[in-house]
Formats: sequence, structure tokens, C-alpha cells
Amino acid sequence: MNYLAHLLLAENTPDSRIGNLLGDFMKGRIDQENSPYSSGIIKGIKTHFKVDEFTDKHEIFKQSKKRIYQSQGRFSGVLIDIFYDHFLAKNWHLFSSEKLETFADNIYIILQKNHNILPERLQLILPRIILENWLVSYGKIEGITRTCQRLSKRIKRPNNCAHRGADLFEIAHHDLQQNYQELEKDFLSFFPELVKYVNTNRHTF
Repeated sequence: MNYLAHLLLAENTPDSRIGNLLGDFMKGRIDQENSPYSSGIIKGIKTHFKVDEFTDKHEIFKQSKKRIYQSQGRFSGVLIDIFYDHFLAKNWHLFSSEKLETFADNIYIILQKNHNILPERLQLILPRIILENWLVSYGKIEGITRTCQRLSKRIKRPNNCAHRGADLFEIAHHDLQQNYQELEKDFLSFFPELVKYVNTNRHTF
């Protein structure tokens, strides 16, 4: 899953929100004794990893990957993570009583207040995340386009995530458009199962 899903699946505390986001910026195992993070943040990071593990093994997620594997290969999982965030933003009202715009604003406030403990890479991109309102932008195709372009620049190997200078509908995430209804059905079947998994097992993470 991508940023928006991890943040929604966190507990409603600043530490849990931070931890669930930090999982995308962490590598290796967490040494709790020597970690600079609070127990709440560490639990959030562990929750992030459990969510990723559940997702990667789930048959519906695998089915979504197969829909675009022919054109995206090993990057199909990364793109499905992003596409699922699009469908989450689009169907936000099904999973939260709080408006997406309000949720996003609260997340940005939490990150700004805790800027000094964030990983350097997250510190560097945080102003852009807020300025371009990434969390809300996922709900629009244009937002997914920009996300794919950012991803393409980060990946050193040749890939089809985006083509610089290409028209919006020529960008390789046309896979989303070509498989839109099927992928949305996949997401709407999968995400409630993920929510149930997290809520049922959160105390064990």
C-alpha cells in the first residue's frame, strides 16, 4: 500500500500516524532499545510492515498485479500500490467519516510539528508533499500522473512508469485507465479485508 492507505490504517494518534508513514522510509529491522523513536512510532512502523506483508501475499493484490504485469513487469506491485491509493481517495467516504481534505491537513500539521525526527528524505520532500497536497491529489488521474513521474525519476533502471514530455494519456500508467473498472473492483474487495486484518491484529504488532 502507499502513503494514504498506511496513514488511514494507523491509530488516531500522532505517533502512530508518523510510524505508519515512516515504514516507507526505513530499511532493515528496528532496534527498539537504540531507536530514537517512541514506542508508539515503532509500533506504527511495525504495523506498516505487517500491512505490506498482508498485501503482498493477498490473492486479490496478486490479481491486480497480473492485470498490468505484461507492460510493467517487476514494477507492477509498486504501481498497484499507487493505484490503490487512488481508489482509496476516490472512495474515501466508504472508509472514513472524516473528509479527506481535513484528514490530509491534520497529517501535514503532525509532520510539520515533528519535522526534526523525520528521516532526511522525508524532511526534504515534505514541503512539496504539503504544497502539492499529495494525499488529496491521489483522487484525481492527474495526481497519479505526477506520482508516476516522481517514481520514474527515482528508479534508476529503465521503466515505463512515466515518459518525460509525453502527453498525459501516453504515460505508462495508461494501465490504470485500461484496467480501471477491474482494478477498482479489486481494491473495493481487498481493502475491507485489510482494514479487518489490521483492526483484529493491531494489538499483536
